[in-house]
Amino acid sequence: MGAEQKIPRPPQTQPEQWIAERADHLFDAVVIGAGQSGLAAAYELKRRNLDFVVLDSNPIPGGAWQHRWDSLTMNDVHGVADLPGSVAPERSQERSNQIIPAYFAEYERDYELPVIRPVTVRRVEDDAPYLRVLSSAGVLRTRHIVNATGTWTRPFVPRYPGMETFLGEQFHTSAYPGAEHFRGKTVLVVGGGASAVQFLGELAHVTEDLLWATRRPPAWRDGDLDGLGAVTWVEQRAVAGEAPASVVSSTGLFLRPQEQYAASLGIYERRLDMFEALEPDGARWADGRFERLDAIIWATGFRPATVHLSPLHLKSPSGGIALERVPGDVQGATTAVADPRIHLVGYGPSASTVGARHAARRAAIAVKKAVGEPLGV
Repeated sequence: MGAEQKIPRPPQTQPEQWIAERADHLFDAVVIGAGQSGLAAAYELKRRNLDFVVLDSNPIPGGAWQHRWDSLTMNDVHGVADLPGSVAPERSQERSNQIIPAYFAEYERDYELPVIRPVTVRRVEDDAPYLRVLSSAGVLRTRHIVNATGTWTRPFVPRYPGMETFLGEQFHTSAYPGAEHFRGKTVLVVGGGASAVQFLGELAHVTEDLLWATRRPPAWRDGDLDGLGAVTWVEQRAVAGEAPASVVSSTGLFLRPQEQYAASLGIYERRLDMFEALEPDGARWADGRFERLDAIIWATGFRPATVHLSPLHLKSPSGGIALERVPGDVQGATTAVADPRIHLVGYGPSASTVGARHAARRAAIAVKKAVGEPLGV
């Protein structure tokens, strides 16, 4: 790369035309996803004068935040870290699904980041020594991939007998319509993570008929959070190639002021083991207990959105994508062991807004170093 900036400007034409005009172009990197991780990566790649483009499947800026429920305010979110070179919005009663997308849009404009949308990446294939990105808008060639697709597009709902016969409503976290929708209804919240705790805290204000079921007792946290210990545990799993786990699995749960009303009603003490099957009118437990239900909320988490990377065979026998450890830096593991051309940010130890920023810098450094070496080395 020379001193001249080669980053393409956002297109004035349709994505299909823009990509078709670059059919013979070879990018240093293609960033997939324009959420917190993708924008941080774009910033770091631009700082290093690398030739890259960001492909985003959403029609407008905002990443997954634009899809979150209306009742999730800036006071409710766990925290939004500053994007590099910028200051994140402060806590407030404003809707997070409006404030954060506006922040991301402004960031893209201020730094003139080359985000092309809407473009869905379907497959990434080996075209040694390069990579081919097959998308809804055409094919691009690149030396490296910075994958920043997060998890929002891959909601996980476990399968239980009778699910298809249940006549009530079923929602995953990704489609939660807000507490008011459930006023006066009998609701079962399924899951043992932070989202389940938040939903119970909201729903306690609109219905007295509220149930909570988890596969195992939740681990409640007392005292200060050992953030380093939690991230180190997640990093160890990622380096070993194990399926990513949430930080909450290590840190435990805690009740915020927003959940104190539900706690005063004893909601969090009424937890049930998981039911055995669903029936048209409700859920049946192994001991014969039956609960009539109007709705079920599956707060059962997400899986990494990495299906488009499947042709590269990155997964280890343990079910995850093994990442190269960076000594002394638990959030610096971003490069895939099976293919060093692939860098994952917002995955494993960097699956947080703070971790994503740090991982984005590490990924950009790795790309910069690699494109300076002879191909095939």
